[in-house]
Parts: sequence; structure tokens; C-alpha cells
Amino acid sequence: MAPITLAVDAKGSDTPNRKRANLQLERNMSFASVRTGEEKPFDFCRTFFEGFIAGGTAGVVVETSLYPIDTIKTRLQEARGGGQIVLKGLYSGLAGNLVGVLPASALFVGVYEPTKKKLLKIFPENLSAIAHLTSGAVAGLAASLIRVPTEVVKQRMQTRQFASAPDAVWLIVSKEGFKGFYAGYGSFLLRDLPFDAIQFCIYEQLRIGYKMAARRDLKDPENAIVGAFAGALTGAITTPLDVIKTRLMVQGSANQYNGIVDCVQTIIREEGPPALLKGIGPRVMWIGIGGSIFFGVLENTKRFLAQRRPIHPITDSSKRD
Repeated sequence: MAPITLAVDAKGSDTPNRKRANLQLERNMSFASVRTGEEKPFDFCRTFFEGFIAGGTAGVVVETSLYPIDTIKTRLQEARGGGQIVLKGLYSGLAGNLVGVLPASALFVGVYEPTKKKLLKIFPENLSAIAHLTSGAVAGLAASLIRVPTEVVKQRMQTRQFASAPDAVWLIVSKEGFKGFYAGYGSFLLRDLPFDAIQFCIYEQLRIGYKMAARRDLKDPENAIVGAFAGALTGAITTPLDVIKTRLMVQGSANQYNGIVDCVQTIIREEGPPALLKGIGPRVMWIGIGGSIFFGVLENTKRFLAQRRPIHPITDSSKRD
């Protein structure tokens, strides 16, 4: 990144216009993937809070917009053999799912942003991808505590096992206990931790390369295009993990599969290896479009929040000496 220079007057102090420009630049760079100076506790809290708001907003917009595609993908993966899928009730479970998506997405970005800033200070610039990979995995692990129960209820409603979210919650508790909300938790982590790490790493690295080539910040449509590519590629790579996760989550108390390994072996034995790619079309389309919307809304919201921070005047340290 090119060095930032300051225009100074004859007395050696910043000009008023340049001071204001630098203050605005400092606010806009708070989420940038670059090293920064010493971070104060307030800066960490502010980064967490702004990430929390931006992530929650982006998650709700994506989920509401693309829920029918996700429902079709889930029904394709759940169907055994050549079973037919039902195209009715494509918004089944949306309201209940939003109750979980909002805090899960908010928590994810709220953890991701300060973790990324901290790790970017530790790793050298040529290893920034490791910081992004690690931050995505850490944030995914934190968000999984909310994501998994939400996903269990959502997918069982999408496969028409329950009529409403309250019914789903009540029957899961009565038949399986509270552990039923974490059915397939291991397979969920097996899918989501690599997914989160890879998607955010690809997105961040592409943005860094784009910004260096263009010598400017990306515009919203450009962020959306980068997000779409990162989401579609990651979605395709992790489809087999998603199929396994879906089968374990929707099996309920029937216990058709005894863990991840048994699930993989049973699917390959009964349906053949191609079954591990079930729903790849809707998944790539859903996550690709979702990545476009999510990252576009995310960056726009982060910028909106950054522009509304209070500007504190810069004090001349030489006057204190």
C-alpha cells in the first residue's frame, strides 16, 4: 500500500483540510486488512459492535432473499435414491430461522473482525491469508453455538417434518432432549469451519489484490462480484460435507446413520459416490448469489457505521512536551 503523506504549512503543523481528510481516512480504514498501531480496548469493542450490526443485517437480507433456493437444496439432499422433491412450502421455517440467523450472523462478523485485526498484526503481510483463514474458523466456531440449533429446526421444517417452528422445538425436546438441537454438530463443524475459513480467505485475498491493482477501494458492485465468486467456489468445494451434515441433521430419532463415517459409507454403498454432490447446483447458485448480497450489504453497512463515528480532534503532541 502506498505511503500516506501529509501536507504541512510553514510552521510544520497539518493544514486544517488535511487534518479532516486524515480523520476520515482513519475511520474508513478500521476494517481494512492492513496492520494498524496499538489497539485500545475501546477500539476492540467498537470493532466487535460494528461487525455485530453489519453481520446481522447482511445475514437477515441474504436469508430472506434466498430461502426458497436453500429449501430446494435441502430437499434434494434429503431425498434418497430417485425420490421426488416437493416444491410447495418453500418458505417453511423462515420466521423461526431468522430468529437464529440474526444473532448467529451478527456474532460471526462481530468475532471475525476484531480477530482478523489482531492476527494481521501478528502475521507478516505475505501470510495474511493465514490470518483470514484462522479468523473465519474462530468466528465460525463461536457462531455454531447458535447456528446448529437454528439449522436443525430449519431443515426439519424444510423437509416437512413439522408444521411450525414452535412445534419443531417442542417435539425435538420431547423426543430427543436438548441434545437433539445439536444433532449433526460434528458434521456441521466439519462443513462450516472449512467453509467459513475458505470463503472469507478467498474474499479478503481477492479484495486485497483488486485494491492493489486498482489503487483504490472497491465499490459496492465490485465487493458483490468478489463475494459471489468466493461464495460459489467455496460452496462447490464443500458440497459433500453439506450433504453429510444434512442427512445427519434431518434423521431425527430414527438414527439411520451412526456418525459421519457411517453416513458417508452408507450413502456411497446405497446411492453411489455421485450422491455426495446432491444439490450442488442450487447450493452453488444460492451461496454465490448469497455471497454477492452478503458481502455487498456487509461492506456497505460497515462503511455506513464508520462514517457516523464521532470525529475527535487531533492534539499536537509537541504542545504537551
